[in-house]
Amino acid sequence: MKKSFAAIAGLLLATTATPAFAQDTEEETGPITVSGGVSLVSDYRFRGVSLSGEDFAVQPTITVSHESGFYAGVWGSNLDDTPVYGEVEVDLYAGYNTDIGEGTNLDVGLIYYWYPDGDNAAGPSDYFETIVKLAHDIGPVTATGTVGYSWSQASLGDNDNLYLGLGLSSAIPNTPVTLVGSVGYTDGALGALASGGNYLDWSLGADVAVGPATLGVRYIDTDIEKTGIPAADTLYDATVMFSIGISF
Repeated sequence: MKKSFAAIAGLLLATTATPAFAQDTEEETGPITVSGGVSLVSDYRFRGVSLSGEDFAVQPTITVSHESGFYAGVWGSNLDDTPVYGEVEVDLYAGYNTDIGEGTNLDVGLIYYWYPDGDNAAGPSDYFETIVKLAHDIGPVTATGTVGYSWSQASLGDNDNLYLGLGLSSAIPNTPVTLVGSVGYTDGALGALASGGNYLDWSLGADVAVGPATLGVRYIDTDIEKTGIPAADTLYDATVMFSIGISF
């Protein structure tokens, strides 16, 4: 099965949404495939915004998939401790992944963002998001379009949120290097840091496969206007993020 959106880090959760992960190994058990990995990143950036306070984060993941294309899994990360979200994020996800034509792949899924040690007294934190990804090979380049939608929920202030993303990746022939880039647009409840409730994020980088490990580097930035408060501005300012992922 091709990499599912939350299992790792293609370009969604990764360059724009979640950090880069190593290529997962797969254990064949009949019609069931189990894949997993763990990554260490210098900064957990979710769609351009730091959720780890610009500190290191450890991010394990495991996915169980069926030969029919259905899959389910869990991904986690430590966070910068806040009253609402606490110190841990756990993403529970499930979906369906299938090839719909030569060089074209469709992935439809649902993510539950769970913050187990968040303080409910400070307000609800957990929320759902539906994700649709369409990937297509154009010569040596794979283009991936992503649409994420969170409907009105209490944790989002009874507002909805739309995310649109486009990622490009291309392996350099006869090398272990893959070049990656992405641009994303957030509009709604999760764009509250921006004055208009919407913002752009973008990234450019590369992954290098070294045995079971993948080394990654990303330049990440957003167009969120600065407030003049350094502690806040650095959370969405331009940064270079490094990662190392190990598959198991």
